[in-house]
Amino acid sequence: MSDVSAVPPPEPSPHPAPPVPLASLLARAELGLRLRAGSPEVSLHWVHTSEMADPYPYLLGGELLLTAGVQLTDPARYVERVVEAGAAALGFGVTPVYDTVPPALVEACAAQGLPLIEVPPRTPFTAVARALWRLMAEARLHELRRVSEAQQSLATAAARPAPVPAVLGALASRLGGRAVLFGPNGTESAVAGREIPPEAGRALADLARVLGPRPGGPASASGEGGGLRLAAYALGGGEGLTLGVAAERRAPGDHTIAGVAVVLLSLLTAPHRAAGVTARDTALVRLLLGATPVDAAQALGPGPWTVVHASGGDGTPFAASALAAALGTPLLDAGRADGSSGAVGDAPPGAGGDAAGSRAAGDVRSGAGGDAAGSRAVGDVRSGAVPSRGGRPPAVRLLLPASSAVTAQPGWILGVSAPAEAGALAAADAEAARALRRAEATRTPLVRHRAAGFAGLVDPDEAAAHARTLLAPLSPVLADTLRTWLSLHGSWDRTAVAMDIHRNTVRQRIARAATLLDRDLDDPDVRMELWFALRSG
Repeated sequence: MSDVSAVPPPEPSPHPAPPVPLASLLARAELGLRLRAGSPEVSLHWVHTSEMADPYPYLLGGELLLTAGVQLTDPARYVERVVEAGAAALGFGVTPVYDTVPPALVEACAAQGLPLIEVPPRTPFTAVARALWRLMAEARLHELRRVSEAQQSLATAAARPAPVPAVLGALASRLGGRAVLFGPNGTESAVAGREIPPEAGRALADLARVLGPRPGGPASASGEGGGLRLAAYALGGGEGLTLGVAAERRAPGDHTIAGVAVVLLSLLTAPHRAAGVTARDTALVRLLLGATPVDAAQALGPGPWTVVHASGGDGTPFAASALAAALGTPLLDAGRADGSSGAVGDAPPGAGGDAAGSRAAGDVRSGAGGDAAGSRAVGDVRSGAVPSRGGRPPAVRLLLPASSAVTAQPGWILGVSAPAEAGALAAADAEAARALRRAEATRTPLVRHRAAGFAGLVDPDEAAAHARTLLAPLSPVLADTLRTWLSLHGSWDRTAVAMDIHRNTVRQRIARAATLLDRDLDDPDVRMELWFALRSG
């Protein structure tokens, strides 16, 4: 028999929702759970029930494992395997196998530091699982609200007279720590937030230097120093600037909030460029912060423009930024599938507003308003227009001049709209969303919108397959007669003339076709469906 202990530990898996502290589950009085060993401060990512003698191969890590001990023969070995698998806690249900939690199991959990909770007989495992999922849903909603509020405060800060210090201050306040803008040489260019220990300051500066101005280098880095959690993010714009963040803890949503700040700071600190390009970027910033295309059209220009929806990547602002840079646009919007905004707007190297960002910020103040940053990036269509795809990374939306060459990008699936004037960007946004859905359904790297009326909304291959199934009972002669008859609006005489047959023959063939298809050919909906099928087959 092979030694199962030689099996390598499972690979870490992405978690679909924010983790929940075990203490929160223990606080649900209706469950009657009791902590028998370990600490209640561990985080639970999901729940799993197993009565296997060795659950190791079936665990992903981070779960609350529930068992009634049906095959519990060696508690010490069992707990050792559970800990090796990375489970966060063990829940033991008393009855029907055991009347109490085995003392040997309590000792083994205490020795391994594995939290052990006792599940009373009146509490089914499904009730524990349901309670944990509800707590995760509440945590998810709290995270989304927190990110949305942070986006609003950062957008408001970006429209103030001194936008860079204001954005840093808003970021530091939201993360409960310190935000630092480092120059190309690693010196502090601007600082906001509370003081941190000198050791943490030096570690944060070292972390920022890890990124540096190197082309193709890492976009972010994280670490610890002076008892604080540290993170550094490279800004776009080609100036070698870096954002550093230090906080006591790293909460869910912090990375997204920092990504929003990176985007805004990239736009606000980009170098001065030609007046025409700066005017366009100003209009894009106004769209980013909530202005409608009509409001921004004067600065944006008449177009035409192309909207691109993309799915794939790894779901981070930086992967989306790389996509935007590859396609040559300074604005993107990564909307979450749940309807809120994720990373918003980005400036790849070479994109942005004027040197100090004051002109762009001034234009934002005069024209933008209403929404959080990124809730409207293209037209007036919210990011939630892109449907959920089962936990996959959020979709990204980009705005490009119609003259730009949009090509397939590795790791991404793209849907491209038809060229549109500035005032028609909302319709173009919908076209790109439909094109992306077709691309995902057909597993095609890039699909462009087809301006072909209602027929263009249906995939040609799918339509042809449906037509073959629908028209299968008809012979070629009957199908040809039906096609001619429908094209002539059901006229017996005109069909007879067109096909050079007797009108009674037409009647007989159409009647035969109706019988074989089991359809009422007097119904206009049936006629329409058959007409599309005959054209697609």
